[in-house]
Amino acid sequence: VACSDHHGRSLLGQSVLSRLLICLLIVSSTALLTLFDTSPKLILDNDVSVWTSSLLRWDVFHFAHIAREGLVYEHEWAFFPGVPLVMRWSGSILSLLGLSLPEWPALLVAGAIVAALLDSTRILYQLSLYHLHSSPAALLATVLSFFPSGPSALRFAPYSEPFFTYFSYRGMLACVRSQWLFASLYFAIAGVFRSNAVLLCGFILWNMLVAPLLSGRKGLLSVNTTLRCIVYVLVSLSPFIYHNYRAYLLFCSSTRGHPRSQWCESNILPSIYTHVQREYWNVGFLRYWTISNIPNFLISLPILLNVWIFCVFYLSHLPRILRDGFARQGSRSSAHPPLRDSLFLNPSILPHVLHGISLTLILTFSAHVQIALRILPSLPMTYWAAARLLIEKPRWGKAWVAWSVVWCGLSCVLWAVFLPPA
Repeated sequence: VACSDHHGRSLLGQSVLSRLLICLLIVSSTALLTLFDTSPKLILDNDVSVWTSSLLRWDVFHFAHIAREGLVYEHEWAFFPGVPLVMRWSGSILSLLGLSLPEWPALLVAGAIVAALLDSTRILYQLSLYHLHSSPAALLATVLSFFPSGPSALRFAPYSEPFFTYFSYRGMLACVRSQWLFASLYFAIAGVFRSNAVLLCGFILWNMLVAPLLSGRKGLLSVNTTLRCIVYVLVSLSPFIYHNYRAYLLFCSSTRGHPRSQWCESNILPSIYTHVQREYWNVGFLRYWTISNIPNFLISLPILLNVWIFCVFYLSHLPRILRDGFARQGSRSSAHPPLRDSLFLNPSILPHVLHGISLTLILTFSAHVQIALRILPSLPMTYWAAARLLIEKPRWGKAWVAWSVVWCGLSCVLWAVFLPPA
């Protein structure tokens, strides 16, 4: 426990240092280099600080506009309300505290401050400690998170990723502690920020129903447990359901006095989110697989390969994990030590592997692949995979660290001058 507390304090300091370095690189690049896209200058006055102006890039335009005006345009329904709400409420708090800023700078600064406060470092360390049963490995995995492939979104700007990461980690930790209500609430809050939070309900299903079945603890399964599980899953899905239901009432209700929108008739379960992603962002199966998008696949390849390699490694040992690991787990009340060959073969990691496979399949075949650079860093497994490379395949591990540091720095500069990837 003492070692864990020491690591936690040390990691918190390193996390702050990482944020400061990323901030320094972005702000200095913004001050010294020319903007490729000058849209921020059309909105912000010339007298705003360089830090404030460097926050306004890519999706932040949409978040801030929604925070000011609400959902005005159809394409804005692709964005969930979490970040705009945080911007609006925290901006109001800043004004109450006497910090007088124009509306746009207030939204940007307030959102960035709250995003920085929700640091997920200690939670990632606790999760890693639980699943890896090794303080040095948990420490290593957490340190690797300080150089994410999407540093601007994860550790600098008022983006959805830091909020989503924090609450999804909280929910995962609640799951391993069998705190199902808290897990469902944390996953629901994560769902207020990103649509892919719908996949998180799988952790509740796994830990409440599947894991007891595989480990032979069938006495834990009952009608009551199943019904509770269904309720918790529905709670975690409620933001996504409500977002689409609200749009359905607005665009598809017969009482609105206007013709029903085309997407209202397009599916068995009409979804404005699916419609907007398809129509405005050209999202769909293999739609992004074009020659012009080859560069996006190439820059996303390292982090996708990192996750895929770990999943293949884990699944290659799955028969033995199911036979030996879950059998031993059934004889204990807590998670058992991992199988001898590797720290990374704990049966408790299996739902993370399945979650990672689901997400990487979607990112590879049915999404803008470059968003993997800011979505996959929100998975604990991304850092466990990197830690495994350093421990078991040092040459490849060093290559991963080199890529992480170089790409982290380069992407900060690209963000500063308003160049892709978003």
